[in-house]
Amino acid sequence: MAWLAMTAGTSILAVDDDPRIRDMLCRYLEGEGYRVTAVSDGAAMHRHLSEAKVDLVLLDLGLPGEDGFSLARQIREVSSVPIIMVTGKGDMIDRVAGLELGADDYITKPFHLREILARIRTVLRRSSANTNANANIGERRGEDASDEVAGGYAFAGWRFDPVKRELISPEGESVKLTTGEFDLLAVFVRAPNRPLSRDQLMDLSRGREWSPLDRAIDTQVGRLRKKLERDPGNPELIKTVRNLGYVFATKVTKT
Repeated sequence: MAWLAMTAGTSILAVDDDPRIRDMLCRYLEGEGYRVTAVSDGAAMHRHLSEAKVDLVLLDLGLPGEDGFSLARQIREVSSVPIIMVTGKGDMIDRVAGLELGADDYITKPFHLREILARIRTVLRRSSANTNANANIGERRGEDASDEVAGGYAFAGWRFDPVKRELISPEGESVKLTTGEFDLLAVFVRAPNRPLSRDQLMDLSRGREWSPLDRAIDTQVGRLRKKLERDPGNPELIKTVRNLGYVFATKVTKT
C-alpha cells in the first residue's frame, strides 16, 4: 500500500511513563507502518537518541523526575528532530510554553489514536527534507515547487535555502531552525513587505485549524526573532502590525 511505503523506515520515539499508553502507541503506530520505540523516562530517551536515528519524538509532559519541558529543552540544544508534546493538561499556557521550547505540535490526553496519527503525518510531512518538503510547501501556498529548486533567498545579509533547509547568518554561520521556525520563515521570504494576519500565517505555515485564542503563532515569531534579530525586543526584520499580525520588513532576493 502507498501509505505503508511512505512510513516504512520512519522511526518514532514515544516517551511516556504510563505502560498502557506506551503499549497502545507501539501497537497502533507499528500497525500503520512506523518503527516505534517506547521508553518511560528521560534517561532512556537520551540513551536511545544517542544510539539510533529518530525521525520524531512523542514526548509526555507529565513524566516523573525531569518533565517534558526540561527534556524538550535538552533535545533542542543538540537536535532539530520534530517533537510532538503529549499532555494531560488543557491549559493554553502549557501549549505555548512547549512551543517556545521548540515543540512542533501538541496533543492533549485523552487523545484518539487517529488524531495522533494525523498529527504525526502532518509534522513529518512538514519536516521532510529537500524535494518532498518543498513540494508539500508549494502545494499549501499554491506555488510551483520547482521554483524552489532554482535557488534560495537572501535578505539583510542572511541566506535561506528551503531545499537544503539551511539558514546562514551574515557572519557565515549555520543557524538551526525547528520545523515550525522553518515553515514560518519560508512564508515570510515569499511575501516580503506584505502584512500578514495571524490567521494567514497559521494557515500557510502550520496547515491546520487553530483556536481563536491560540497564540502559538506569536510564540513562533518570538522564537524566530531571537535567531534573526540583533535586538529581538526591537525587531527590524519581523515587525508587528498592530491589530493584524506581522510583516517581513526587508528586501528579499532570489539567489
